[in-house]
Amino acid sequence: MADRLRPEPAEDVPTAVTLASAPALAPLLARGALRSPFRRPCADADFPRTRLELPGVRVDPARLAAYERVCGFAPGPAGGGDTLPVTYPHVLGFPLAMRLMSGRDFPLPLLGLVHTSVDIVRRAATPADGTYDLAVHVAGLAPHRRGTEATVVTELRAAGAVVWESRSTYLARHRTGRSGAEPREEPPPALPAVAEWRLAEDVGRRYGAASGDRNPIHLHPLTARLFGFPRAIAHGMWTAARCLAAHGTPTTAAVHADFRSPVLLPGTVTYGTNGTGRFELRGTGGRLHLSGEVRAVDRA
Repeated sequence: MADRLRPEPAEDVPTAVTLASAPALAPLLARGALRSPFRRPCADADFPRTRLELPGVRVDPARLAAYERVCGFAPGPAGGGDTLPVTYPHVLGFPLAMRLMSGRDFPLPLLGLVHTSVDIVRRAATPADGTYDLAVHVAGLAPHRRGTEATVVTELRAAGAVVWESRSTYLARHRTGRSGAEPREEPPPALPAVAEWRLAEDVGRRYGAASGDRNPIHLHPLTARLFGFPRAIAHGMWTAARCLAAHGTPTTAAVHADFRSPVLLPGTVTYGTNGTGRFELRGTGGRLHLSGEVRAVDRA
């Protein structure tokens, strides 16, 4: 796993647009849902060339505390951690990402998008009481064996320096024109089991309230069935955060997580780790839901 996220071509540097406040999520989700049926995804489609920037971001202590509770992070003093959980800046950037992905110029349908992976690099301490500048942009589209994948990059800056950044991939499933059966990918051998977690039916609603991500597939069995799931499924970023809360992360760290299969709610999962950097989440019959790695990196 590289210390740095992959560089982008200089010719694709997006145009910066500064926002006065974080966009409201509910209208963006509704707009994205309405536009989803009219999307015709393909890897060579155009995509937004805008970099949304939000300066002067402060963390809401009550919302942070709710996030820590639902994800299993130990709370810090005065109702909030002294350092942000390594996954929390994703929550701060989520409204900006939704504004881009719900816009007219985003070619993939927002409904049904699957979060397939996330890479995070935390380059310096991120105090919970700090002031930050956020920036989010779409880095590009790429063909995937099951459809088209978009990459969204989020940056958190303090005093002009990037202290945290992430690269998330989102898959829109569609026919690719490839013939023949898809090769079956064998999961890696299971890591030593450390803990068994019984997940309540309301985990998706609780995480949605703390993070703002109220995608209907996570909230209720009835709405999840509309998208082909027998029950509500846990957010991918919740599964990553829950594992990292158990594993722990250094102040400066690089994290990679692959979301392999959905976690149905309620359900029981097993958290495993090899005692160094690798971790995973498995379900009934050893089904692999998430695999990841975390390690320390040099300070910027």
